[in-house]
Amino acid sequence: MGDNLTAELLFTRYFQPHYPKDVRFDLEKARTEDANPAGNPHILEKLDEFADVFAHLAPKVLDAPGLVLDRSDASVHRLGALITKEKRDAWLEKKAPQEPPFLVQFVTHGAIYVGACVVKNHGGVWRVRRPLWESVVRLESAAGTGDLSLFSWWLKTLSDAEIDQHRLGDRYRTHVEVPTFDGAKLPVIASPDRRLPKVTKVRYDVLHKHFRAHLPEMQSLGDDFPSPERFAELSFEWLDFVWLGGGRMLLMHGKTPEGVHLFWLDSHGFVKSAFYPADAFPAHKVETSGDKLRVIVSIGGDVRVHEMLWWGA
Repeated sequence: MGDNLTAELLFTRYFQPHYPKDVRFDLEKARTEDANPAGNPHILEKLDEFADVFAHLAPKVLDAPGLVLDRSDASVHRLGALITKEKRDAWLEKKAPQEPPFLVQFVTHGAIYVGACVVKNHGGVWRVRRPLWESVVRLESAAGTGDLSLFSWWLKTLSDAEIDQHRLGDRYRTHVEVPTFDGAKLPVIASPDRRLPKVTKVRYDVLHKHFRAHLPEMQSLGDDFPSPERFAELSFEWLDFVWLGGGRMLLMHGKTPEGVHLFWLDSHGFVKSAFYPADAFPAHKVETSGDKLRVIVSIGGDVRVHEMLWWGA
């Protein structure tokens, strides 16, 4: 198709021409003006209808007859994993005379479907805009209150920069599932007063012995913990530990030649990991305050602070 398809180019070329005339070039109005100030339930019903149409048609469009779009969180991840550059380009070519490319219909309905998942599973509230696919979902969570622009998620996901990275599911996880996660439901592993000594001679077998000696309640590092070979490749100089959530999670963090690796463990072992590039000196710091976790590193001599909820990004 020649041009690098950025999110902005996708919007201006394929979507903006189909906006109502009074907001076509006044996007601030389209994206901020309440299009349902009286709370008309029929408009919310129309959003539900759009979501239902998408759930019915998407499996065929994605050539995935077994795809279940039941408005669950998992369905967003299943959906996102099936979006490819090949499909996107085919949707851009497919159109009827005088009609927009099929991509426009697919994305505008898909944005509303993802919003409906947030509303159903996490107490999100529609903030209706005009056109309807510009509607946002207001979500209250431990991270605060924010308006989620699902349409913009789709545009970014379909851009050349992201099309093969399955970022729709990543955004849903980051902006919906992580902030609304109820960490209080996790079982306590051990008292947060228990201090786990720092590991200064880091090997896979040494780490297992360390846990058996100091945290026997954690019987396994979990099936998804890095393999012995991968763990050795990371070349940790040391490993230290921080209790999170009143002992419901253990953060294992350490310095490697490339930067800082972090591993979140719950009572069943490995949950997730993160990596932040960092200078060799000074050493990174990990701080906790309430629900917030801060990882402080130096990059090129400048201090960088990565802040997140304690159960991870």
